[in-house]
Amino acid sequence: MYDLAVAWDWIAFSVRWLHVITAMAWIGASFYFIALDLMLKPNPALPDGAYGEEWEVHGGGFYHTVKYLVAPAQMPEHLTWHKWQSYTTWLSGAALLMIMYWVGGELFLLDPTKADLSLWQGILISGGSLTIGWLLYDQMCKSRLSEHPTVLMLLLFVILVAMSWGYNQIFTGRAALLHLGAFTATIMTANVFFQIMPNQRIVVADLKAGRTPDAKYGKIAKVRSTHNNYLTLPVVFLMLSNHYPLAFGTQYAWIIASLIFLTGVTIRHYFNTMHATGKGPHWTWGVTVILMILIAWLSSVRPTQTLEQAEAQPLTQYEQKFASAASFDEAYDTVLGNCSMCHAREPVWGTMKWAPKGVYLETPGDVARQADQIYLQAGISHAMPPPNAVQMDEEGRAVIVAWVNEVRQKE
Repeated sequence: MYDLAVAWDWIAFSVRWLHVITAMAWIGASFYFIALDLMLKPNPALPDGAYGEEWEVHGGGFYHTVKYLVAPAQMPEHLTWHKWQSYTTWLSGAALLMIMYWVGGELFLLDPTKADLSLWQGILISGGSLTIGWLLYDQMCKSRLSEHPTVLMLLLFVILVAMSWGYNQIFTGRAALLHLGAFTATIMTANVFFQIMPNQRIVVADLKAGRTPDAKYGKIAKVRSTHNNYLTLPVVFLMLSNHYPLAFGTQYAWIIASLIFLTGVTIRHYFNTMHATGKGPHWTWGVTVILMILIAWLSSVRPTQTLEQAEAQPLTQYEQKFASAASFDEAYDTVLGNCSMCHAREPVWGTMKWAPKGVYLETPGDVARQADQIYLQAGISHAMPPPNAVQMDEEGRAVIVAWVNEVRQKE
């Protein structure tokens, strides 16, 4: 019994669940504070140094919030720091990236039709690009560009587009969009860790020492926080994109990802304006709809690799390992008979136009490449194929289990 695949899949599930929980906490806190900041109202009766106040009602109670641009004259005894949500989200996301795209790199990370890379080279690019991206962005923010926030945002968008294109020249479609999301999330968390929190600590330390804090620290933190606000929605989309082959499975996936960043800007601009003025600019929804129509049109482009090209492509070492097993022919026939009508470059089941999740199961290389997933989805579980499409018998599932176990027992 190939128990390692089951255990590893549950480890990935657990880390993913942690990632989702902490991401919801981070995004929720971020959206709340941005909305709160924009809804603040002036009041001459406020204490010295206070910028504005907001009254809210929730859960049967009333809340009165007062914001100080720099800091209150005297530090409160209790001060809540909002930081763990960001850190835990990034750490769990990094762990999940390593599990899925480093350990499982031969299947999910590398695309030999795009670049001839070894696994360690792909991992080096994966991890290194996240660091380089943050350093470049951070230097931009510390330069004179910080005095021109609109120009800075445009340059950040240019960097994101360039990274989107670059990732798609090297990695699989799924890995490319996921890494673009990780690239952006790294910038966001690094903003919190290296800029927002240190500047807030300086302010707190000055207050405790009886010094007047410099307002520049709050200004710097505000700029980085605003960037995070506009980047949040695209990151959520990119993290979910591996479920949608129409997003990652075409030659224009890098353009689709770039346009998603623009929809994030238009949507957040609507809500930010609504929080500040009580009424959002409705034109933003029209622009968003136009962008989504353009994205849908780009996604309709057929896969660039035909079935004939896939059949002629040499098997990788990973694929050869499974394709050379004595039980492969029987397993291959089982998969073709139960899965390939949907998981084809041109599906023939119902009105389906694209293979689910962009997974093809037609050629020996296709099937060998997806061995572990076939084992989990259609071998030891009944997740695939859908019973309303094909009613796969237990004998066929046993064939798949025996095939994968044969290979794994030799390792």
